[in-house]
Amino acid sequence: MTSSPFQRTIALPAPVCEQAAQHLEQAAHRAIDGAAIPLKAFRTAADNDFTLPVSVVEQAAACLLVLATETAQTVRPSALRATITVALRLRDAVQLAHQPALSSRFW
Repeated sequence: MTSSPFQRTIALPAPVCEQAAQHLEQAAHRAIDGAAIPLKAFRTAADNDFTLPVSVVEQAAACLLVLATETAQTVRPSALRATITVALRLRDAVQLAHQPALSSRFW
């Protein structure tokens, strides 16, 4: 049995989860493909100490970037910026989770 050096879950700050849930709700209303699963996960994240599977966070980031693209011409710049900011924070968290943990045995 092998163990992956990558994290399988991500603990996110509560405000990021709450903002992501709000934006994902908008994505679900616009019928953006794949928004329902992360929306449900982010809505219940508080029950799990804001810990989510990496794949769900990655899917949420992608959905929010699609939402930003689809609404870029119709929403206020501040609303667009907020959506993009949350998407990028989620994407950054996923990238950090994909980096292998440093091991002291090599030092």
